[in-house]
Amino acid sequence: MPTRKYTYYDFTLSLCPECLQRIDAKIVFEDGKVYMLKRCPEHGASKVLIADDIEYYKNIRNYNKPSETPFKFNTKTHYGCPYDCGLCPDHEQHSCLTIIEITDRCNLTCPTCYASSSPTHGRHRTLEEVKSMLDTIVANEKEPDVVQISGGEPTLHPQFFEILDYAKTLPIKHIMVNTNGLLIAKDFEFAQRLKTYSPDFEIYLQFDSFKEEALMTLRGANLITIREKAIENLNTLNLSTTLVVTLQKGLNDDEIGKTIEYALHQKCVRGVTFQPTQIAGRNLHFNHESNRITLTEVRRKILEQTDIFTPDDLIPVPCNPDALVMGYVLKLEGNHIPLTRYINPADLLDNSKNTIVYEQDEALHQKMFEIFSTGTSTDKASGHLHNLLCCLPSVDAPNLGYENLFRIIIMQFIDAYNFDVRAIKKSCVHIVNKDNKIIPFETMNLFYRDEKREYLDNVLSKQS
Repeated sequence: MPTRKYTYYDFTLSLCPECLQRIDAKIVFEDGKVYMLKRCPEHGASKVLIADDIEYYKNIRNYNKPSETPFKFNTKTHYGCPYDCGLCPDHEQHSCLTIIEITDRCNLTCPTCYASSSPTHGRHRTLEEVKSMLDTIVANEKEPDVVQISGGEPTLHPQFFEILDYAKTLPIKHIMVNTNGLLIAKDFEFAQRLKTYSPDFEIYLQFDSFKEEALMTLRGANLITIREKAIENLNTLNLSTTLVVTLQKGLNDDEIGKTIEYALHQKCVRGVTFQPTQIAGRNLHFNHESNRITLTEVRRKILEQTDIFTPDDLIPVPCNPDALVMGYVLKLEGNHIPLTRYINPADLLDNSKNTIVYEQDEALHQKMFEIFSTGTSTDKASGHLHNLLCCLPSVDAPNLGYENLFRIIIMQFIDAYNFDVRAIKKSCVHIVNKDNKIIPFETMNLFYRDEKREYLDNVLSKQS
């Protein structure tokens, strides 16, 4: 009998990358890779690479845990995902990390910016608007796990510190500031003032490359000296920092291992987050066939470019396993001990508590303690390791503190090409928009920014 050149694996709903209409999609295996096949009645067929590791892709389903929803929803379900974002009752995950964009303005004009920020774009949100956004998050989450202050470049906001002051009065477990680091590098007193918001405060620092060419492509500026000075100031203050790398295939994916090694030797750095480029904002003309890098490719390159990790050290995050990978390392006087391999997937999927946080689960806490225990007593004050996403476990061990925990995160943001409604429904990284709706990051950039509303209106008119 005739056979197809691929193996059919699954079915989902996706979007046409041209008109953004919802269409059927097949997930197939071909030549050791995973592809999405779809066909729009108006714009024809398309084929998108979504993973280069079939076994890992199949294993994702083993990490899918029961949904944890917010305490309230903000919109009704009418048209179906992704056209009712707000969050609607059909969404399957609360906000592990919620972003508020306090300004559209930026002191850079990055070619990769999904928000199209620049020195002249848009405006600063008023303090009252920002307070309302923060209040919305608290109303939905009660005690939000992570809130990220972002932009544009948030440090440009004239009331930036007033915003941080208000955020610290709220029951937010952890606050991040997403920044390009220019002010931190140029003004040490500014960095010192940031340090006063610790603990439970972190800098989310753009750190894309050590190469001028890559920085010019991604950021439109040679930021090597700026990055070095920013890290120097942050190290002096030991201000908790995550390095955030926007990745493009053939541009900076050869530096993944170098970035991890560099980060492990910086006192202030608690981890690295790798984010494959999303086709949104100024990236709409990005070549998805030649420049897109998938989550599994990033994972594979981490394994190839470092001698620290094995495949068992980089595992799916249960809240959204299609889009998130995590790995933990303990930094002990230059001896880097991979941690995630010791975590039983069954323990991660135990939904007996609202969040998977080791310090709140005595049984899991004890299991990790036994691995690293030397028989000495635990200093609760210094040994308490804070979680940065509700789904990521933390560890308590003798004489260890937050500074010893180093994490690798791969965070893949889906766009119209690789859109999979199953993953979108589990999205846990959200943005509060100007209408105080809480929008998944991916659909925000597809439909819910001001310049995108006409696309959504056109789609909904056809749906009607």
